[in-house]
Amino acid sequence: MLTEADEEAPPLTEPLLNNHLQFQLRRSASNTTSQVAIVGSNVCPIESLDYEIIENDFFKQDWRSRGKIQIFQYIFMKWSLCFLIGLFAGLVGFLINLAVENIAGIKFVITSNMMLEKRYATAFGVFAASNFVLILFSSVITTFIAPAAAGSGIPEVKAYLNGVDAPGIFSPWTLVVKVVGSIIAVSSSLNIGKAGPLVHTGACIASLLGQGGSKKYGITWRWIRFFKNDRDRRDLVTCGSAAGIAAAFRAPVGGVLFALEEMASWWRSALLWRAFFTAAVVAIVLRSLIDVCNSGKCGLFGKGGLIMFDVTSENVTYHLVDVPPVLVLGIIGGILGSIYNFLLERVLRVYNLINEKGYAYKILLACSISIFTSCCLFGLPWLAPCRPCPTDAIEACPTIGRSGNYKKFQCPPGHYNDLASLFFNTNDDAIRNLFSKGTDTEFHHISILIFFVTCYILSIFSYGVVAPAGLFVPLIVTGAGYGRFIGMLMGSQSNLNHGLFAVLGAASLLGGSMRMTVSLCVILLELTNNLLLLPMIMLVLLVSKTVADTFNGNIYDIIMKLKGFPYLEAHAEPYMRQLTVGDVVTGPLQCFNGIEKVRNIVHVLKTTRHHGFPVIDEPPFSDCPVLSGLVLRAHLIVLLKKKVFLPTPVLTGTDITKRFSANDFAKRGSGNNDHIEDIEVTEEEMDMYIDLHPFTNASPYTVVETMSLAKALILFREVGLRHLLVVPKTSNRSSVVGVLTRHDFMPEHILGLHPFLIRSRWKKLRLRPASLTKLF
Repeated sequence: MLTEADEEAPPLTEPLLNNHLQFQLRRSASNTTSQVAIVGSNVCPIESLDYEIIENDFFKQDWRSRGKIQIFQYIFMKWSLCFLIGLFAGLVGFLINLAVENIAGIKFVITSNMMLEKRYATAFGVFAASNFVLILFSSVITTFIAPAAAGSGIPEVKAYLNGVDAPGIFSPWTLVVKVVGSIIAVSSSLNIGKAGPLVHTGACIASLLGQGGSKKYGITWRWIRFFKNDRDRRDLVTCGSAAGIAAAFRAPVGGVLFALEEMASWWRSALLWRAFFTAAVVAIVLRSLIDVCNSGKCGLFGKGGLIMFDVTSENVTYHLVDVPPVLVLGIIGGILGSIYNFLLERVLRVYNLINEKGYAYKILLACSISIFTSCCLFGLPWLAPCRPCPTDAIEACPTIGRSGNYKKFQCPPGHYNDLASLFFNTNDDAIRNLFSKGTDTEFHHISILIFFVTCYILSIFSYGVVAPAGLFVPLIVTGAGYGRFIGMLMGSQSNLNHGLFAVLGAASLLGGSMRMTVSLCVILLELTNNLLLLPMIMLVLLVSKTVADTFNGNIYDIIMKLKGFPYLEAHAEPYMRQLTVGDVVTGPLQCFNGIEKVRNIVHVLKTTRHHGFPVIDEPPFSDCPVLSGLVLRAHLIVLLKKKVFLPTPVLTGTDITKRFSANDFAKRGSGNNDHIEDIEVTEEEMDMYIDLHPFTNASPYTVVETMSLAKALILFREVGLRHLLVVPKTSNRSSVVGVLTRHDFMPEHILGLHPFLIRSRWKKLRLRPASLTKLF
C-alpha cells in the first residue's frame, strides 16, 4: 500500500544508470522538472526539440515576404551545406584514419624492433607505457573539456534525431575532443573503433555549419538565417550521420542506408537525395586523398586505414550444401550478439557506479582497462606456437617493420606468430588478415579461438571508458575471428574459404548486436567490393537478427535507455491502448490570457520550466473561453526582452510584428539560449500588458481527451511534436485539459497508473527484486 511519502515523491527523472533511482506508482500532480540523462559521462537536464512549424502571424508575414531570391538562397544553401558536410567529414575521416595508422604503427615498429633484439621486458614496458599515456591523455581531455564526447555518440545523435535536445553534444569543443580523443584512444590499442565517433563527428559538423557561425565573435552569414530552426538542423544532422559512416568505411550507399535504417526517425525523398549527395562527396574526397597516399606521401603506414578488403576471388562459388553452415553462423551469431548486449549493459551499470565517485575514478578506470588490455595483447601471443613461413606467401615472411600477415614476434627466423599477427596490429589490419583470401592454412584454430574470446571480452570492457569509442569495428573484428573459427571446424565439408567465413561471421555478430540488416549488408559489400557475396550476407543477417530479437533489443537502444534518453519508439506498447490521454495529463495547467499582464508572465516563467503554454481568450475578447493557440517559452522571453508592452489590455494587431525580424526568434546555438533570470523588468513594467495573439501558434495539434495513448503516441512521433494539447470531450468544461510532452509517454511516467499494469511496469523497467519494495 502506498504511503503518503510515496504519493508525494517527485517524478522519475533519473536515468536507469543512476545509482539513486527512485520509483513511484503515480505521477505527481505537477511535473515541472526536466528529465535528466547521462550525456557522455555526466548527468544533464534535457529538453525536447521544436520540429513543429509555429504558424503565428509573424511566421505567416515572414514567409509571404520571401521572394524568388530568398527561395533560391534557401535551396542553394541546402545543397551547399550538404557539400560542405561531405567535404569536412571526408577530410576528418581521412585525418583520423591516417593519424591512427601512423601513431599505432610507430608504436608497433618500436616494440617489434626491441623484440628482434630479444629485449622482451623492455618491449612490454614501452608497449604498455605508450598505451597508458595515450588513453590517459584521451580520458583527461574528455573528462575535463567535453564529457559529451565520451562513448560512441551514436545513441546521442539518434536521440537528437528523435527530438531529444541533449546539451553539449554538438558543441565545438565536443567536435575537437571527439576527433583528437578518438585518434588517441584507438591508437592506444583498446578494442574500440572509430566508426561511431565519426558518425558523431559528422553530426557535429552538420550542426555547427547550420548555426551559421557565432554572433559573439562576429562570425555569421545572413544566408544561414533560414536554417536557424530545429527542422532544418535535423535534416543536416541526418546527412552528417550518413557522411560519418561513409567516411569510416568508405561506404557511401551504406552510410545513407545506415542513416535511414538506424538513425533517422523522420525520412522523406528530398532528404534521401541530400544524404546521398553528401555521402557521394565523402567518397570522392576519400578517393582523391587515397590516391595521394598511394604515392607514399602519408607517412609510415600510408594507406590511411581505408583499405578495400580483398576477401575472395572474383568467382565466388557456393552451392546448396553451403547453406546449412551459413545458417549455423547466423544462429550462433544471433545468440552471441544478444549475450554481448546483455553483458555490455551490466558492465555499463557497474562503470556508472565507478564514474559517480568523481573525475579521478573515471580516469583510473580507463587506465586500468588499458593496462589489462596491454597485458593481454602482449602476453597471449606467447601461448601460440611459432609456425613456419609458407613457401608460396605473396608478401614477405616474417613481417618486420610494417603491417602484414606474418608477425615475427618472438619466433626464430623463417617463422611467424599467427596470434601476434592479429593482436600486434591495428584493428583494420587484423580485419584485413582475417578477411584475406588464400589464407586457410595461415592461422591455427587455437590461436583464432583465443583471439575471438579475447576480443569479445575486451570489446565489452573497453566501451564504457571515458573516451571516444565505437562498437562497429570491435564487433567486425570479433565476428571475423568467430567466423574463421567456424570455417576451420567445417574443414573440407564446405566449399567456402576461411576468409569468406570471416566476413559472414562479422555480419552475423553485427546483426545479432545492432539488429540492422539492409545497411549492414551494403556496408560489408562495399568493404569487400564483391557483389557476389550478397545472398550469403543477406541470409546470415536475417537469421542472426531474428534469433537475437527473441532475447533483447539492439545495442544502441539499450544504451539510450541506460542513459535515460526519452526516446519515442515507432510502435506503441500494448499497455498504451488501455490508457487514454486524459489518464496521463494532470494539472494544474499553466495558461495565459490572449492579453496577459507582464507580472503574470514573469512569475510563471520563473516558477515553472514548461516550454509551451496554451493561450485562452476570455471575455470581453470572446463570448466564452476559446483556445487561441500555444505560445513558446522562448518567444515569451523575446517579447520580454524587446519590451513590447502595452499600458492597457487592448489588441495590437499584426503591425507589432514589424518590430521584429526572423533572427529574433531564430534557434540559438548550443547553450546560448536566453533565460528569464537575465531579463530585467521594472516594477512599472510589471503592471503593463502583452498581446500574445500575433506570436501564438494558432493551429497547434490537439487531441480529444478520450483518445488512446497509443494513438496519440503515433501522432506525436510521426509529426515530430514537442507539445500536444488535450481538449475536453464535452463543451461545458475548460477549453484545454492539459498538455502532453514526450516525457508523458515514457514507461516510468505511465506504468502503474492502474493496478493491472504493475506487472508490466516491473518487466519493462527490469527492476531487481530488492527494488520491488519501493512499489508497494
